[in-house]
Amino acid sequence: MRFLECVDINPKITMTKGQLYPFVEMANVSTCYRSPDNVETKPFDSGVKFQDGDTVIARITPCLQNGKRFYCQNIGTGFGSTEYLVFRPKDDSVDNKYLYYFMMTDFVKQSMINSMTGATGRQRVNNYVFNDIEVCFPDIDIQRRIGEILSAYDSLIENNQKQIKLLEEAAQRLYKEWFVDLHFPGWENTKIVDGVPEGWEKSPVGKYLKVKSGYAFKSGWWQKSGYPVVKIKNIVGNIVDISDVDYVAPERTYKIPDFRLQKGDVVIAMTGATIGKVGLVPDIDNLFTNQRVGKIFPCDEITNPTPFAFCFYSQEAVQERVLAISSASSAQPNISGGQLESFTIIANIKMLNLYCKCTQPNFDRINALLKQNRMLIQARDRLLPKLMSGEIEV
Repeated sequence: MRFLECVDINPKITMTKGQLYPFVEMANVSTCYRSPDNVETKPFDSGVKFQDGDTVIARITPCLQNGKRFYCQNIGTGFGSTEYLVFRPKDDSVDNKYLYYFMMTDFVKQSMINSMTGATGRQRVNNYVFNDIEVCFPDIDIQRRIGEILSAYDSLIENNQKQIKLLEEAAQRLYKEWFVDLHFPGWENTKIVDGVPEGWEKSPVGKYLKVKSGYAFKSGWWQKSGYPVVKIKNIVGNIVDISDVDYVAPERTYKIPDFRLQKGDVVIAMTGATIGKVGLVPDIDNLFTNQRVGKIFPCDEITNPTPFAFCFYSQEAVQERVLAISSASSAQPNISGGQLESFTIIANIKMLNLYCKCTQPNFDRINALLKQNRMLIQARDRLLPKLMSGEIEV
């Protein structure tokens, strides 16, 4: 049968203008996770509508090619970018979760990519492609079993993501308690002068942390294998997502050791729509930073900078300051390493090092969960085409 005989595209949903609804920004859609990294609430004006059970896929380049999509669950009725396509079974002959995984197959993705039209860099899927797609969905019970098997992987991934978020929030709460509210160990017996505890000082954060923009790799150097390079697009949901990275030949990196990343490093977006967003670097060998991705270095006296760097630049007040500075600079949001280092902090070395020691176990656990998620994603993606093709029976 034809695809459109059993699946609706952008099905009609009634929403009231001005009323608050869940909103999913394209920047918060992952390339490898089933759920969005963040769901906001905004008054509805315009945009593509969806509801629980729908499959939502980016229709514009390069988001489609990168694999941006999500399954709408525990969101309710919401909306998002006009650059989404929404898919929903017409009736009970097609299972919602099966459809989501079916849309992840190379066959469907490549068909959508091949149909794209428009100006270079802003091409979009031509919906007419779905008129020509022939499908042969298995019995509904088999669909449900396939959906359940693949969902088991995504459920484990989502549970790990929840744990990661809780660990991050715990570290951030302690940071706020010690360095914003100034309720650090021994604060009750510490004299405060002009808002600064005795033995502490108010200074630019650059006294403790330095931010260095990444290396300007040339466009002609990109290839499909080699050493991975972190770009702005790879900073998603407070981590560096390496599921869709570009590569350079190893010899391009021999003379730029300062741009190499290690497990636990923290990077920050210095331009674009996600400017100011921080990412924790996973345990990946030979990973490098591209230009406008800032690598955060500690001063010599900071023994383990990860918790401090991550939590300082993740603060809501710092994020707001980044946006204020960058939006005033030019049409394209930009911020320099010097500006990022100029933000004020009240601290001292001893307490910063104590804070990092107390919260490092959180980040060790986060890295372990990130590694586990990479393995689950790889296993799911290997299994998916075999289940869909019937190579593995259920």
